[in-house]
Formats: sequence, C-alpha cells, structure tokens
Amino acid sequence: MRSTRIAVRVLAALAAMLAAGAAQGQVIEHHYYFSGRPWAANIIVPQARAFAVHAASAAPQPATRPNIEITAVTVGVVILEQAATTTMDISLRNLTGSRQEAELVVPVPDGAVVRSFTFQGAAAEPKAELLPKAEAQATYSAIVAKVRDPALLEFIGCNLVRSAVFPVDPNGTQKVRLTYEHLLAADGNRVDYELPRSECIDYRVPWTVSVRIKSKRPISTVYSPSHPLEMRRAADGVVSARIAAGATTEPGPFRLSYLLEKDGLTASLLAYPDPKTGGGYFLLLAGVPASLKDSGAAGAIKREVTLVLDRSGSMGGEKIEQVREAALQVIEGLDEGEAFNLIAYNEAVDVFSPRPVLADKDAVAAARRFLADLKPRGGTNIHDALVEALRTKPLDGMLPIVLFLTDGLPTIGETREAAIRDVALKANPHNRRIFTFGVGVDVNTPLLDKIAAETRASATFVLPKEDVEVKVAQVFKRLAGPVLADPQLGYTRSRVLDVLPARMPDLFEDDQLVVLGRYVGEGPIQFHLEGNYLGRKRTFTFEFTFDGATTRNAFVPRLWASRKIAVLVDAVRQMGAGSGSGQVASAVVSSGDPRLKELTDEIVRLSTEFGILSEYTAFLAREGTDLAQRDQVLAEAARNFQDRAIATRSGLGSVNQESNLMVQRGQSQLNGRSAYFDQNMNRVEVASVQQVNDRAFYRRGNRWIDSRVIENESNAKPDRVVEFGSDEFRELAEKLARENRSGAISLRGDILMRVDGQLILIKGPGN
Repeated sequence: MRSTRIAVRVLAALAAMLAAGAAQGQVIEHHYYFSGRPWAANIIVPQARAFAVHAASAAPQPATRPNIEITAVTVGVVILEQAATTTMDISLRNLTGSRQEAELVVPVPDGAVVRSFTFQGAAAEPKAELLPKAEAQATYSAIVAKVRDPALLEFIGCNLVRSAVFPVDPNGTQKVRLTYEHLLAADGNRVDYELPRSECIDYRVPWTVSVRIKSKRPISTVYSPSHPLEMRRAADGVVSARIAAGATTEPGPFRLSYLLEKDGLTASLLAYPDPKTGGGYFLLLAGVPASLKDSGAAGAIKREVTLVLDRSGSMGGEKIEQVREAALQVIEGLDEGEAFNLIAYNEAVDVFSPRPVLADKDAVAAARRFLADLKPRGGTNIHDALVEALRTKPLDGMLPIVLFLTDGLPTIGETREAAIRDVALKANPHNRRIFTFGVGVDVNTPLLDKIAAETRASATFVLPKEDVEVKVAQVFKRLAGPVLADPQLGYTRSRVLDVLPARMPDLFEDDQLVVLGRYVGEGPIQFHLEGNYLGRKRTFTFEFTFDGATTRNAFVPRLWASRKIAVLVDAVRQMGAGSGSGQVASAVVSSGDPRLKELTDEIVRLSTEFGILSEYTAFLAREGTDLAQRDQVLAEAARNFQDRAIATRSGLGSVNQESNLMVQRGQSQLNGRSAYFDQNMNRVEVASVQQVNDRAFYRRGNRWIDSRVIENESNAKPDRVVEFGSDEFRELAEKLARENRSGAISLRGDILMRVDGQLILIKGPGN
C-alpha cells in the first residue's frame, strides 16, 4: 500500500489527474460528469453503503444491487490536545467477475483537512480532495439524483472528501485508507469528537473504532452517548477507548466527549432545545478526578462490606463452592483499614461476628474457617437475613455495603414480597447499599431489583451455567475507592424538571455520572452536587447556560425518554408485589385499575413519540396496528403489563424483564435498533421503527410515518406532495439540513412527515 501526503486540490486538478490515469491504462468507463469531473462506476460511502452508477439512459434508473460491497471499516483516532487525526481503513469486495472502478466519498466534520489517501495495487498516484461546503452539498445531491437513492441525504450537512478512482479486481478485495485531521470543538472543560455514520438500522457493516486521547491536563472521564465503550487509562492524561465488542454494528454516528479535570468533580452539560415546552432537555455529565491514586486521596472513604450468603439446600454442589470463592475474593480484596462481616442463612441466620471486623490477617483466616463450614441445607429465610444485615451500626466513617446472594424464592418466615421489600426501604437506618445477586432463575427478580435500586445499588442475575464468583468479582471491582458518597443534586426547582435518576448513585474510582432532565425558561442554571467527598463534606457548584442547545444533541431527549419509560414500567412491575409470594402475586390487578391505566397511557405516549419500544410495546410498530384506535392500543399494552410485568415474578421470563429494565433505567447510550431480551433471553430487534435525528418513523408497507402523525395515519391527508428529486424536494432537503434533520428524508420508500405544521408526503424514487 503506497502512501502520499496531499493537500486540498481543486476539482480541475483532480480531473486532470484522472485523465492521466486513463491514459496509463486504468479502466474508466460509464462515467457521469459533475463539475467537470467523471464519476466512477461505483461510489463507496463507508458510512452508508456502496452505490452502482449505471450508464446514462433516457429515464432515471432506481438503485440496484451494487457491484462492490463494504465488508468492514476500522477507524483509529488519535486526539492530541484537541487535534484529532482520524484514519479509516475500508475493506471492499468485488461481487462480479469483472474488474470494477470505484471512488470513495466520505462525509467528514467541519474543518477537516485531508492528510493521505492510499489503496492497494498499481495505479495512478492516489489522491483525494476536500470539497468546499457548497460543492459538497451539490455533490451529495448529484449522487442522490444519479443513483435514485436518498440515503446520502443523511450527510448533506457534512463536508465531503472525494478520492481518485481505484481498481477492485474481479471477485477480489481492496483495502482503502483515508486519513484526515481536524480541530475538535471544546465547551468549557468538555471536548467533543464525532464520526459521521448512518442511523439506518439496515446498515450492518461492522465498524471497529478505537480512540487514544492524550492531554497535558488529566482526563476526568470519557463518555459516548452513541456506543458503549471499553476503556483503559494508561496515565492521568492518556486514555484509550474503543467501541465495545458487541456494539460494532450499532447504527448511528460515533460520538465521544471527554472532560478535562478541574478541582474535584468535573461537569459539563449538553442540551437539546424544545420550543413547544419553552425549554428543552439536558444531559449533565460529571466525572471524578483521574489523579486520586497519585495524590494519595484514594481510599479516603473506607468500605464496610457485609456478605449475606444463601446456604439453603438448593445451593449444593458447584454453586456453594463458587460462593465461598467469591466471598474470599471480596474479603481478600479489601484495603487496609476496611472491614467486613459474613452472614449465612437458610431457615436460620448465622453471623460471623456481632459487629463488622477489620480485614486483618487473623480475621481473614477466621472467615476462611466460617466459609468452609457452610453446609447447604434447609429453606430460604430472606426476610430475617436482610433484617440482620441492616440492623447493626456500621463502623465510624465507613461506607456500608451489603452483597446479598440468594438462589431461591422466600420459603421460610415472612414470604410476602412487599413485606421483604419494605425492610430495605423502611428498616435500613444506616443507609446500607444492598447489591443483590440472584443465582439461577428461581428468584423473585422484581424484589431483588427494587431492593438494590432503592439503596443506591444494583441487582445482578447469574444465569444457569454462569459463574457466581465471576459475577460477584465484576461488581466488587466497580466498588473500588469510593469518591463521593451520599450524593445529592440540587437545582432551581422551577427551572429543572423530571430529573433522572431521582436518587444519585455513589461515585467510585473511574466512575461517571450521567443525569438527564428537562429545563424551562432562559438564562443560566446552577447545579449543586454535594456529599461525602473523599471523607469530608463538600459541595460542587456548576453553572450552565443553554446557549449551546442544538438539535444535533437529539440523543438527549431520547435517552431521557428511555429512562422515564423505565421508571413507569418499574411502577407497573411493583404493582404485582401484592401480598403473596411465588411466581404470581395474589393481588390481581385489573385492566380497569386507574393506576395501571394512567401508567399505561403515559408509557404508550412516550414510546410512540420517541420510537422507544420494549417487550411490552413492540406491537406499536407491528404491521396492522392502528394507533388511531387508542382504546384498543391501550388495552393490548395493559394486557402485556398484566401478563408479564405484574404476574411474572420469577423464572427466566422474569429475569429477562429485570435485565431489560436495569439497562433502560440507567441508559446512557442510544438503542437505535430497539433491541431487548425476550422471555427466553434471546435478543430481539424491532425493524419497523427508525430513530433518525430527533424524529421517529414507523414503517407501514412502503411508507414511513412520522411518530407525530402516526396516531392519525388512516385519516392523515397531506397538505402537499413532494416528488423525490424535484426542485421542491431539494429545497426541503436543504431546509432540513440547516435544522440538522436531513436524515428524516433519507429513508427508502414514501415518507409522511410534519414540517413546520404542514403534513408533507414525500414520494420516494420509483413511485
């Protein structure tokens, strides 16, 4: 692969180069010409797809199967003091038996400068150019007109790099590399990076994206609202991140923000404007200092860990061995000056020590003997074990943590779900954090989840054949080095609404806090985050304005809506606690219950508007569902909640619900495919709803319908009809591009959408 450093060139110069390449024997045929420059027979847009450009004909031809496919894209990003260098390696495959010519068309951010372009094989000198903004927009429009496919309209607001023509051998492969540089925008202590990419859920080319950030100032935290990240910190000012292995095919642009450390906690705010509410939505991002270990501040807050272990008869065999090893791993992982206790229970409750003990050599040895003596037998008295774990006063100055393991339903003593739940909610005088672990599927999952969620903790479910020790170790690793305990977020109540989470979690080493909410009015707002910061009470004050609110931050309201739906679903789920135990609550909740009706109505409204579907509401996108029949829709949703959320309290079909709920409750990354786990723990995706920009569209036949009009789709008469490719269509595309919404007309098929109060039907190509 040859490499050459290139600067921006004008179209005429590149056209001359291509002409020279043709004279040297390159295969160049079936060209279209734009601005004096021929098109290759294949246009490769790695962020969208490959397009075949056919010879001119009397009538425009719709897009057909391309001759070349994109098999993978690998992106490496290096950010040095806000200067980003992005290298894209695009892997291509020729699907035909003849040599194909191709060229690259790459949407890039504002301010990008091409550094190099290379490809394999002998050909003319590889070159690429950055088109001026106006010419880039005209190029997008020209390609869309030629290939009769609106997909590229999604990027019409981006700058554009266009490469020289390169060959792809018959049935062969080609690797192309493009490198560009640009200066990243900063907002206070926050620096933002964006890699344009299609939001279309049909696009499944795997993208491996890795980012290495180097900064003279320590980096507090790195966050992506678009994709889950795997991160590694090499030094205070050096962090590496990459898209998590299971998310390489997730749709949408890759977005990443990092905060540069300030004094103590660092925070920033991203906002989305919503004129109809007189305000909008916000995302508050906060990170802990990176330099705690070097400063000696790590470990200022000591932990007191109480392990509550199920030793009932069902824990026999491999499970009890894994639990022993997990407990020992936790105890031996405590730092100097930290404390622990052990509680083992079946129908009775046995305690290692009347009070927590410091984790010294003698105490750890005694704990080994206690654990070795555990014999699985008898029933399950969850209530009394929980009472015992919560009643003892913690050692002074320590953060009290409980790791509570069970593998079954309560069978001895108090078995009512609501009564056991209330122990954690109302009889927890020392505010212990209760991290629950459900081992197997014969556990009351909403009970374990609620106990954890209401005590600044989390629930973990260990499926059959999974290792208990591994799951416990993963949770305990996240609890290293408490930084901010008992956090409270303050703000002006009249300006800030619907803040999620309502209860702030404790922050540990390498933690970040993502808070979502709504705001009203204009002018700056102060947020106060206070709590036990490294052993002393401290308040951090942040003042933000909403001048930077933009529709480009469309992920903010969608993440807020997802969390809000989770809160409402959790309320429905808790209605099933009733007064009984086991799989089905004894208190039957009727469909006419006003509480269920109110919750169902709001869940359906938010799900429909934002295109956020779950196992309970996936039917909203089903072909044949008439959302105008409001009563029928609400009735079906209510039945789903009754049969699943309320009635199913244990088993695999309950574990899946809590798994979905926990992800949604703490959602910090988009879920563009509306993916969830079904009652058999299989991953399911909804293909008939598309989230794009700040809109959601539902597919009905060959038509995509704006969520804002979907409930009246059967009676919706457009105010005007716009034909694909017409002057009116181009004007609409340019208008939406100015609003960061051009992706709304990039969907294949007809599109019915509301624009500035008008209902517009866009007739897709071929119609």
